[in-house]
Amino acid sequence: MKITYDKIAIKHIKQLDRTTKERVLEAVLKLPQGDVIKLKGFENRYRLRIGNFRVIYNKYENEIVIADCLPRGEAYKRS
Repeated sequence: MKITYDKIAIKHIKQLDRTTKERVLEAVLKLPQGDVIKLKGFENRYRLRIGNFRVIYNKYENEIVIADCLPRGEAYKRS
């Protein structure tokens, strides 16, 4: 599966500390495995839980688009 990143997701991932950034990128490469849940009210939107961070992404037939990577408290406000 092809994985792409939105500009805002790249910006937020770059702002993370080194160890968290490595954990996030490693978990994204393993998608669709991991602690993944489909978000209610959206057709193709999912979340991946990585500790206190959430990666929000859209899943299509042969592409995953990473929409954002935020702390738990902020992640669902923008979905």
